[in-house]
Amino acid sequence: MKTIALVAHDGKKQELLQWVQAHADFFVGKQLYATGTTGALLAESLGREVHCLASGPLGGDQQIGALIAEQQVDWLVFFWDPLSSQPHDPDVKALIRLAVVWNIPVACNRATADFIVHSSLLQQDYQRSVPDFSQHQNRFKTAT
Repeated sequence: MKTIALVAHDGKKQELLQWVQAHADFFVGKQLYATGTTGALLAESLGREVHCLASGPLGGDQQIGALIAEQQVDWLVFFWDPLSSQPHDPDVKALIRLAVVWNIPVACNRATADFIVHSSLLQQDYQRSVPDFSQHQNRFKTAT
């Protein structure tokens, strides 16, 4: 089962909700995680379970980042608002950075999300390549 993390800044929550409703059939059979308010709104909108984490500014972005690092998220949909400053902007950048580091698809706007939903790769058992960070992780280990 594919796992999708959904996040939206306040100014983009309605847009994300509309996008999810337009693609409700796509989300059947998928495990969904979301930050606080976004998750509650999505659960109500879809009429199904959404694993709700903390609100973004209270650590929800970092919780999703941890799930990505643990390879428990297949795709991140993060409708962020580029026109308003966010008090947790470093967390936002860290979340997107982790998605890139672990090579998962990231959609930061509706157009990209549409492209991903309609990709033929989603209809297959696509196996993304997972980077091998063993050299990076072992760089401080000393020989015994």
